[in-house]
Amino acid sequence: MTPTRSRQWGFVVLGLVLAAGAARADFINGITIPGSATDLGGGTKANDNRLGGFFSDLYYDRTNNVYLGLPDRGPGGGVVAYDTRVQVFTLDVNKATGAIGNFQLKQTIKFKTADGKQAFNGLNPGLLNGNKAVLGRSFDPEGIVKLSNGNLLVSDEYGPSAYEFKRVGLPNGEVEARFVRAYQTPANLLPKQADGTPNFVDGRPTITTGRQDNRGFEGLAISPDGRKVYAALQDPLVNEGASNDGRRSRNVRIVEFDTATGLPGKQFVYQLEALADINARVPNNPFAATAQGRNIGVSAIIALNANEFLVIERDNRGIGVDNPTGSVPVASKRVYKIDLRGATDVSGTSLAGTNDLPPGVTPVSKSLLLDIQQQLAANGIPILEKFEGLAVGPRLDDGRYALLVGTDNDFSVTQTGSGQQFDVYTNGVDSVQVPIGDPGPAGYALLPTALYSFGERLPTFVPQAVPEPTGLGLLAAAGVAGLVARARRRGK
Repeated sequence: MTPTRSRQWGFVVLGLVLAAGAARADFINGITIPGSATDLGGGTKANDNRLGGFFSDLYYDRTNNVYLGLPDRGPGGGVVAYDTRVQVFTLDVNKATGAIGNFQLKQTIKFKTADGKQAFNGLNPGLLNGNKAVLGRSFDPEGIVKLSNGNLLVSDEYGPSAYEFKRVGLPNGEVEARFVRAYQTPANLLPKQADGTPNFVDGRPTITTGRQDNRGFEGLAISPDGRKVYAALQDPLVNEGASNDGRRSRNVRIVEFDTATGLPGKQFVYQLEALADINARVPNNPFAATAQGRNIGVSAIIALNANEFLVIERDNRGIGVDNPTGSVPVASKRVYKIDLRGATDVSGTSLAGTNDLPPGVTPVSKSLLLDIQQQLAANGIPILEKFEGLAVGPRLDDGRYALLVGTDNDFSVTQTGSGQQFDVYTNGVDSVQVPIGDPGPAGYALLPTALYSFGERLPTFVPQAVPEPTGLGLLAAAGVAGLVARARRRGK
């Protein structure tokens, strides 16, 4: 890769641009990136360079006017090797309307060990290390922020973990993110078997305490002053629910970390929407009781200020690799505003064996900010399954912000437990699975990735205070200062 290499694809623009003076949160437009698009990581196979899954989280670096899109563990679902990475891209945002366009991929940065000799990998610990109790380089990235020192902090589901990486420019113009340190995971979150042995692969009933399998740190937020980060689990702990079954509970933990020490502090309870209210929207296809804390969950968190945050809460329905035609009715794709003030620190409190909170425990307060599903449906936009990326973008001329929401398409790949992979193609009516890498039928396409813009008035939003980085920061490590300068002229 040369220092100035970038890639742009044709994309589909979705929806109508609404009047700039809209009085409430409104859908503005969206773009879709083809499932066949490739990144800058090299190689020729889906596990090498398919540009998929990269809105598992979304971070807006407003200092440099670039975006970080985070893929998760790769097309293999943890059973096929994939070098984990972050995608750096630019995006035009019309200041008058909030409409987005001109997506251009600028860098593909892989996560490496401290010495740069080995890549972090999406393989689960049992397959990568031969030991389910050892995390090693197994990595399922789901949340990303930029720290005040310019490093990247990335949360992962396997641990759950939070790892700090430093970007290093290489002589050939490429950039890699090298491991610096791991934050300390609270003991009550670590998945363990009944005998106390860690197990980072299996789910219940093998693990009896800690995070549910594939339900670790799904989102990551940083305070405006950069001193605290907040990692949100996707769902309740495995035993924190009625009958010691977290799938029946609404109570999701948010963990506060100190960025100076990497140590955990307070834990707060975020309560998912009650299953009865969700099922009222899909009376002919309701969720089971064990879906409350399993099929409904948190998929992103970002800070508005030191106390208030935005959270994506969603169900597991919609167009995706398990439902390519969107035949199952969708119930919940929402953004809530939450406030930590008045919430109880539950770092020393067990919620095992009950769906109710103990006396004296107050969850974070919560109010609906944006019904994504309702807004998109009103504009005739099909509802995708995995809304997982969330960022407050540039401020618009009328005082609103462009609130950006991205989807994870799972690389348009499904797989068997033995590791056999299939590409998922659809024409909107039917779908087929073909061996990964083989061409799909005429008229069929891989599932796309989508990014949507909504106009939001966020009067309490305080942008993150990131010092002006030496050498122009993220992209300068690859020698593209001119790109950053052009991006700045388009506006923060």
